[in-house]
Amino acid sequence: MTTPRSLRQIMATTDVHSALGADGPLLGHLHQARTDSLLVDCGDFFEGTGYYRLGRGALERDILLALYDVVAPGNHGWPHYFEPALHQRTVCANVVEDSTGNALFRRLRIVDIAGRRTAVTAVIGLQAFNSIPAGQRSAHRLTDPVQTLRELMLAHHHEVDSWVLLSHSGFEQDLQLAEACPFLDVVFVGHCHSEHTGPERVGSTLVLKGRELAVGYAVAEHSPEGWVGRTACFPDTSGSVLPTELASVREQIASIDAQLAEPLGRLVAPYRNKPLDRHALLRELADRLRSGLGSEAVVLNETAVRTTLLGEVLTAGDLLAIEPFDNSLVEAQVAPAFRNDPAALLTHLAERAGPLISSPDPLPAGLASLLTTDYLADTCLGSRAHPAGLSLGSALRSILTDGDDQ
Repeated sequence: MTTPRSLRQIMATTDVHSALGADGPLLGHLHQARTDSLLVDCGDFFEGTGYYRLGRGALERDILLALYDVVAPGNHGWPHYFEPALHQRTVCANVVEDSTGNALFRRLRIVDIAGRRTAVTAVIGLQAFNSIPAGQRSAHRLTDPVQTLRELMLAHHHEVDSWVLLSHSGFEQDLQLAEACPFLDVVFVGHCHSEHTGPERVGSTLVLKGRELAVGYAVAEHSPEGWVGRTACFPDTSGSVLPTELASVREQIASIDAQLAEPLGRLVAPYRNKPLDRHALLRELADRLRSGLGSEAVVLNETAVRTTLLGEVLTAGDLLAIEPFDNSLVEAQVAPAFRNDPAALLTHLAERAGPLISSPDPLPAGLASLLTTDYLADTCLGSRAHPAGLSLGSALRSILTDGDDQ
């Protein structure tokens, strides 16, 4: 990071979600590109695969520190952005300490890009912030991104030639933000996992997003006509030589790969040799949990499970790809305001956690407690009675590998 570089462009990734691999294109291409590119990430670099579950974030942290110049925090892996070394590289303008109002992160970096003094700042959106488990953000408060960015511009407009935003809010939200903040030259989008990548223009503002899960990236550079950008998939650079600071990363990935290959059992016929239908899997799980554990109701967030292509045998890597977030099942108390209005309860939960699976469907009135994931309880309910003594991953494994082959 100390070698002088002449930067001509900005390259952004987003929502990598620990989609790492010793021979994957991400590491080699970023290493090559950083010769003349400011490398930035728009959040959620952590959590989402067995590499995170088994490595506990060490791999992701080492990669960010070795390759990236500026990172924005995402709702996944929120505590990692407060680790001292990574905190120094993290920028976010609109999250403050609740009691004091002090900024939790550096608010902007000013970098020379092709001879232009360029301010790089970041924001996180309300939905993303609310998706952080409540215990991780209990002392933190979100400020309005538009007002925050306007104040930042007024404070620093005399110091910079261009404004670049890393946003962890979503494409549609960032189109609105660009309209409200026309002084922004470039908005790199994160969080939404949509097929829409741009580039798109809102006035003179360029809005674009790289492909998630280490598939691609976005690039912006200044031209005589203003800022221009493009998106692309990472090329195959598996044979490239990595820097010495990443040699240990390759070794750690290889070690984790061996653990991920461990077989856990033969898959039952309905789930064999096809892409996983996570909705059907969670529906089956919710019904089994309610009948088997005697719970009054079960509510599972569909986003707790990822889809993947399955073969004949379930491996540890498959299971961690399906359930990468290490959720436990807990009995959560339903707030009194929702006990006689289950439809409003589900709407409230879905706004914060996405699509839901409930058993029974519809939920009964007078509901006092429900069995759910600890993520959903922490994020949306905030009150638990007791753990159910079962991890979501082990519950899914019992469905995927039990029974006969008929």
